[in-house]
Amino acid sequence: MSERVAFLGLGIMGSRMAANLVRAGYELSVWNRTRATAETFWAEHPAAVLADTPAQAAAGAGIVVTMVVDGPQVEAVLLGEDGAAAATAAGGLVVDCSTIGPSATREIASRLAERGIGMVDAPVTGSSPRAQDGTLTIMAGGEPADFERARPLLDVMGQTVVHCGPLGHGQMVKLINNAVAATNAATLGQALVLGARAGVDLDALVEVMRAGSGASTMLELKAEPMRTHDYTTLFKVERSGSGEEVRELKPYFKLEHMLKDVRLCLEEGQAVGAPFAFAALTREILSAAMGRGHGDHDFASLIDVLEGEAGIRLDGTDAAGR
Repeated sequence: MSERVAFLGLGIMGSRMAANLVRAGYELSVWNRTRATAETFWAEHPAAVLADTPAQAAAGAGIVVTMVVDGPQVEAVLLGEDGAAAATAAGGLVVDCSTIGPSATREIASRLAERGIGMVDAPVTGSSPRAQDGTLTIMAGGEPADFERARPLLDVMGQTVVHCGPLGHGQMVKLINNAVAATNAATLGQALVLGARAGVDLDALVEVMRAGSGASTMLELKAEPMRTHDYTTLFKVERSGSGEEVRELKPYFKLEHMLKDVRLCLEEGQAVGAPFAFAALTREILSAAMGRGHGDHDFASLIDVLEGEAGIRLDGTDAAGR
């Protein structure tokens, strides 16, 4: 707890990760590109200090955590105008929890090193419920000493924290993991569409797959939103036995972010001469879903493309809803 921490990026994941650091007793300064989002966080966690710029947040902080969308955003909040690096003293450490790919990570790290600032890449997986519970899986890359310095923070935000190797290796592991997850989701969607076209009971299909070798995390997380076409609701609302409303945080991962991760994985694979043909097909399905307006929806919305190709919806109607 001795080091003051700056946390940059308070989106669906970042806000929950930062909240866990506040609850753990860290002295935290926070910044978000959208001021209203930062103010909402501060209203809920007044122990944090609200900053106007990344540089202001980083002033006096030993560790700067970034949780934004992509490489250009990480570069901007660290090295752009009013970037955090300008206010971070030599000997400081950046812990980037964004998913930006190993190449971008190494480029940013080299520029930080010129200022005497270290870097650990620590992308996360687990979606919003695990971010809230502090049970994320975190894969980190960087020098062992830097990783150990960041470890106490990572242990607050995650349940499984793995040092994957040198700088950039956390990013590579994350990209491969997400490409596999997206491909699994696309395969699940095709299985459901096939079942619907064949007229089988989808409840029975899901039950058998869940108990058999077709079981997967994607089956548990995405079958329901695919079948209900609910790609936008962050909370699942139910009624308890006493009639009280129960709000359960649902897994939610924007399709445009998943498409970005799959693209990065394929680019890195091309650079090292390792094809990933199934992920390449998934990229095309995600791209088509983007074209249908699903970029801000959960990536379960890729089912819309698969239903369109088959001319049927999972509720048994045709593509026109008849």
